[in-house]
Amino acid sequence: MPPQPTCAPVQAQRPSSFAIDVPDALLARARGGDRAAFEQVYRWFERPVFTLALRICGDREEASDVLQDTMLKVIDRIGDFRGAGGSPFWGWLRQIAVNEALMRLRRDRRQGDEIAVDDQVFADERTPLPPAAADAVLLQRALATLPASTRSVLWLYHAEGYTHEEIAALMQRTPSFSKSQLARGGRRLRLLLDPAVETIAEHNHA
Repeated sequence: MPPQPTCAPVQAQRPSSFAIDVPDALLARARGGDRAAFEQVYRWFERPVFTLALRICGDREEASDVLQDTMLKVIDRIGDFRGAGGSPFWGWLRQIAVNEALMRLRRDRRQGDEIAVDDQVFADERTPLPPAAADAVLLQRALATLPASTRSVLWLYHAEGYTHEEIAALMQRTPSFSKSQLARGGRRLRLLLDPAVETIAEHNHA
């Protein structure tokens, strides 16, 4: 049995917590309707799906709903997965989870909630977040204060490794939108996690 995934802090282009190799034999059993196989797949992916949903939706109850909806769709569609083009099972499952989380934001009319475009402060997207990001509780509190779209872009880019073009397609926006929200949201998140950053910035502009 592979090790359980960990909910690591947001870092630039870190490997996804979904990157779990699922044995072909287990997938074959799941496609054949083996309940025990489904339960094993669920246990392996429960935590990364819930974490992704929580980071995007910002609410534990909604994250639980996304988890359940995702896994129900995985069970319903697993017969369609054939690993076309070398696509791993975890990538296919993650795509379902992302779509479910973003669909919930659209349904709640929150996907348009973003940092205003007149905030002209940009940051290098490769700049790492402060050490406080390693604390899952502090990170979640900080992310929860951000607008829904901004939070989604930050997590999909930094934690899940999606490109701006992929994020744009998922959110039905443009790559420029993704880049701007990443820059503005990243700076705001750094200020929330490390107030000293704001003090330094004020000093530099004095």
